[in-house]
Amino acid sequence: MPTLRVHHIGYLVKKIESAIRAFQNLGYETVQDTIYDEIRKVNICFLEKDGYCIELVSPVSEDSVVSGLLKKFKNSPYHICYETAHFEEDYQRLTNEGFLSIDTPTPAPALQNRRVVFLTNRAMGMIELLECPSA
Repeated sequence: MPTLRVHHIGYLVKKIESAIRAFQNLGYETVQDTIYDEIRKVNICFLEKDGYCIELVSPVSEDSVVSGLLKKFKNSPYHICYETAHFEEDYQRLTNEGFLSIDTPTPAPALQNRRVVFLTNRAMGMIELLECPSA
């Protein structure tokens, strides 16, 4: 059985500064300044409220990994990130159980360069798997 812990919900936004202000108006607090992820060509900002963490993700160019998603889904949640202390084992188990990897594990600058990988499942959509800091 997996030992996955929900880390955050990823939220696509067109204009990150406007989205930050809107979430702050709902009582969210910024927990990390906006960071540019050059691998994925996105700006990322984490906010928190009542123990829930959201990750705002905004493309900075047309060839960003999320530009197409933003055009299709507009401003909206698009993935749940699960943190695991058993990154390799859970990654393998999920792919064996029908999750399709849509990229390869790579460092995430907004998450202290811990490895992440995005997977998709026909029944539930996209998830992100995040390596625990102690892994």
